[in-house]
Amino acid sequence: MRTSFPDGFLWGAATSAHQTEGNNVASDFWALENRPGSFLPQRSGDACDSYHRWREDLDIVRGLGLNAYRFSIEWARVEPVEGHVSRAELAHYRRLIEGCLERGLTPVVTLHHFTSPLWFQKAGGWKAPGAVEGFRRYVRAVLPILDGVEWVCTINEPNMLAMMAAAVKAEKREENVAGAMPPPDRAIADALTAAHRAAREELAGFRSGWTIANQNFEAVGGADAECEEWAWSREDRFLDAAASDDFIGVQAYTRVRIGRDGALPVPDDARRTVTGWEFYPEALGNAVRHTASRVPGVPILVTENGIATADDAERVEYTRGALAGLHEAIKDGIDVRGYLHWSLLDNYEWGSYEPTFGLVAVDRTTFARTVKPSARWFGDVASGRAAYPS
Repeated sequence: MRTSFPDGFLWGAATSAHQTEGNNVASDFWALENRPGSFLPQRSGDACDSYHRWREDLDIVRGLGLNAYRFSIEWARVEPVEGHVSRAELAHYRRLIEGCLERGLTPVVTLHHFTSPLWFQKAGGWKAPGAVEGFRRYVRAVLPILDGVEWVCTINEPNMLAMMAAAVKAEKREENVAGAMPPPDRAIADALTAAHRAAREELAGFRSGWTIANQNFEAVGGADAECEEWAWSREDRFLDAAASDDFIGVQAYTRVRIGRDGALPVPDDARRTVTGWEFYPEALGNAVRHTASRVPGVPILVTENGIATADDAERVEYTRGALAGLHEAIKDGIDVRGYLHWSLLDNYEWGSYEPTFGLVAVDRTTFARTVKPSARWFGDVASGRAAYPS
């Protein structure tokens, strides 16, 4: 018997512009990865060339039997110079939206996925006077191309953005799990919250929200108070800020165990992914339950969940476990509207191509796409061609 998900449930895959499009030359992250002596091991370069190959990518999503596709619009392309909007780039993203609609795919559009224009960063980034109004201006520029779009994510993982800023300032770049990083830069967290609210004001008539990096904080050795304090600045304040939103995006991969002195390392005997994170498919169900407890009544959309692995059978195993936990949460009455797998493609993971999260492999020389068995399994589950669990 097939385990059922709600009618109208969104089944899809997710990407982001900088990680897949290639040659995002006007962005702050492009400048960082191409800076002489950059600490990043690899540069994005051509990425997956999705800027030109988006039609092929959408055909793959449709061919798998999925009904949704999450992607981002790149601010640095739309406004490469402060105050000067590129009509050609807006037209490009409009074609992408229309491509989704023509294929029967629900577009889930993200307006800011980690990267900003280089001019914005040089002016002081999110701490600069006028940063929030600058983001509002960008949102206004994008509004005319969003016809037919229902779901809009304003900012992707603002807690991660603010934690990354704090980690760089503290020169603690070795931590690759968000929940183990220093607490977010408070000024940046406040600015991102204000920018999110400004964007929502502009997005009246759309279903809008933001997405959070959920870390599944677990107290160890009676460190409940320490865990609660640890989680507040890194996750919960961002969840609470979504209390009046149209939805909230949950993005979960693993867990972070908290002891008396803070985040604990992954146990030596734990199963790990390519990124070094603990293999923990239970993360998704736990994250959905925690989010629902913080912002009751706000619909949840799983905007990212996946695993970095070179073993495609392991990807199926992880995803099966994650979906089982998600289904149990739905059975218990939590309002979940969809599941978007991270990611559609093996792409640029913020400094390296080694972590392969994709349902589809991408040849780094020819850009040829190869659909993996895990993608076909996922598509069969999503479309009802296969029983679940299977």
